[in-house]
Amino acid sequence: MQHYRDPKRYAWLLSLWVPCSVTIGPALMLLSGDPRALWIPVVFFYLVVPLLDWLFGEDHHNPPESAVAALNADHYYRWITYLLVPALWAAFVFCAWFVARHELPWHGLLAMVLICGAVGGFCINLGHELGHKNTPLERTLARISLAPTAYGHFSVEHNRGHHRDVATPLDPASARMGESIYHFTLREMPGALVRAWGLEKERLHGRGQPFWSRHNEILQPALLTLLLWAALVAWLGLQILPFLLVASFWANFQLTSANYVEHYGLLRAQRAGGGYEPCQPHHSWNSNHIFSNWALFHLQRHSDHHAHPLRRYQSLRDFPALPRLPSGYFGMFLIAYVPPLWRRVMDERLLAVVGRNAAAINLDPGRRASLVRRYRLNGGGGEGKDM
Repeated sequence: MQHYRDPKRYAWLLSLWVPCSVTIGPALMLLSGDPRALWIPVVFFYLVVPLLDWLFGEDHHNPPESAVAALNADHYYRWITYLLVPALWAAFVFCAWFVARHELPWHGLLAMVLICGAVGGFCINLGHELGHKNTPLERTLARISLAPTAYGHFSVEHNRGHHRDVATPLDPASARMGESIYHFTLREMPGALVRAWGLEKERLHGRGQPFWSRHNEILQPALLTLLLWAALVAWLGLQILPFLLVASFWANFQLTSANYVEHYGLLRAQRAGGGYEPCQPHHSWNSNHIFSNWALFHLQRHSDHHAHPLRRYQSLRDFPALPRLPSGYFGMFLIAYVPPLWRRVMDERLLAVVGRNAAAINLDPGRRASLVRRYRLNGGGGEGKDM
């Protein structure tokens, strides 16, 4: 058998470099004295990265299945994720120190919120990649990664809840057609937390272990969050706490933004017994845009991830005839933040994927009737009322 060499082997180092690039703005401000330099990482993430995705295009290359075992056994890929854990913690602490120790105008402080929130978003993405693996080290590192922004319940909720209920009305983390990202946030954030607590309570009860104990996989990262934030407050003063809260919200909103984009309007068929068909690649929106995938451990090959959640990032595949996003996540987030633009870009794209059958779409129940009329959907039945 011919030896396979991953053509993206060294490109994955961007998953280390891009999150750490947040320090460029503060460093340039220290050199120039101009707080406007703090906006450079923000502009890079939300404008330059979508432009690079457009310029570089899409990557449809899949590793041959005969090479997957060797790719998974190659610890080079794991070391990239391992090294990113302390790098992100250092970047988070650096952001807190920079805000506490430097006089910033309001726009500089806003830029630092977005920068630190981006760090936290990368923390959650790393926790997502590590949390799906079955080695104790990687699962522990996942909980450590989620701690800075107080989102430690994510691994429980995502692995045991979202992957079970994805692309169904039962899932608070699957966006419905007609639902704006802001309405989705009010449903997803509390819904995910409530589901995580319920799932962990059920797991511990089944094992005969107390809920309030060291065995609780939500309390473990929560304790790390408490220790980190308490240390930062003791070091930098109580005035840093509002910054940590706001930056952490923005970080966690980046996860919400990803959840909104990843399954918008897609629906698994319900079986006669009430259950749903197994999750397939076409139940997720996919993106093969090169640069953002290199920066996010192939998160955007989300279709293969949901169909095969244990598959490592370097082995995730593209499939033909998948629901496809017109940009990588960084560009799609900006579109989602303007609901009329999102509807213009995505609603007809969704209908082209699933057809105009209302029964095949995960519709916002409060807007079902108006959506059926606006898009002339079949099988709408006219039920539901507008909100």
